[in-house]
Amino acid sequence: MGNFEIKLGKATRDAYGEALLELGKKYSDIIVLDADLSKSTKSIAFAKAFPERFINCGIAEANMVSMAAGLANAGFVPFASSFASFLMCKAFDQIRMSIANPLMNVKLVGSHGGISLGEDGASQQAVEDISLACSLPGLSVIVPSDEFQTRAITKLAYEHKGPLFIRTGRPKAPVIYSNNETFEIGKAKILRQGKDATIIAIGLLVAEALLAADKLREEGIEVNVVDMFTVKPIDKDIIVDLAKKTGAIVTAEEHLIGGLSSQVSMVLVNNYPVPVEFVGINDTYSESGKPEELMEKYGLTYKDIIKAVKKVLTKKVH
Repeated sequence: MGNFEIKLGKATRDAYGEALLELGKKYSDIIVLDADLSKSTKSIAFAKAFPERFINCGIAEANMVSMAAGLANAGFVPFASSFASFLMCKAFDQIRMSIANPLMNVKLVGSHGGISLGEDGASQQAVEDISLACSLPGLSVIVPSDEFQTRAITKLAYEHKGPLFIRTGRPKAPVIYSNNETFEIGKAKILRQGKDATIIAIGLLVAEALLAADKLREEGIEVNVVDMFTVKPIDKDIIVDLAKKTGAIVTAEEHLIGGLSSQVSMVLVNNYPVPVEFVGINDTYSESGKPEELMEKYGLTYKDIIKAVKKVLTKKVH
């Protein structure tokens, strides 16, 4: 397999907006809500095409979530969008009681996930959202890595019966997949094969994991790279299978350590414990800065993944 080359595609938030518009043309039961951020979340395309099915809820995520729950109860399929930090942090109680508890068929979409949104700073950088979403019973949690996956996941979200959270990002994302790739909620994608260790990544860290795999191969270290885009329900079978085959795991996420890493660790502890290293944000909030500078400062690059792989290999039981 050839080396992975960075080719920037569209931001996942842009792909979400495009897919939402296409869904709106096909399905009249879709209602889209936004918290006065449609230009940023990219639900604006739907708003312009179907103003009668779009609700601008203002800067009021809690109210938006409650409205979405009511619409779902009336038989509609609501997609409610805002920044991930505002959606999960400001409206958590409403998501808990009005959507997760009664298992309402609401699709929550949080844009500007992670710290790669850059200069807007800590107030808008979502670093807790995946953990918060995963803590809610019955809520599926998905973090797509590129534009093609995001379009496919948005369509799958409509078909999926039950509450669901999708995390999208602001910057252009490296292309991982092609337009004809198929996905299934709850089933991970193995992008590289290797015998020495396994890297499980999500979002922008999938591309970094592929770069790391190429560099490691040059040093004679062969690793699996897994895109665990469904963080919940997580693909337990792949995690256990690769833990048995390689005996060492590294997780990589643009999030506080405790999102993807916690979900993977729970599977391993309960089924097949092996050494694990975590690449993620280490118990801190970020700051304002250029995305690439922040990703490097907070340890979210392929170099950090390489270090984690080499460290976990020292703990591996041979």
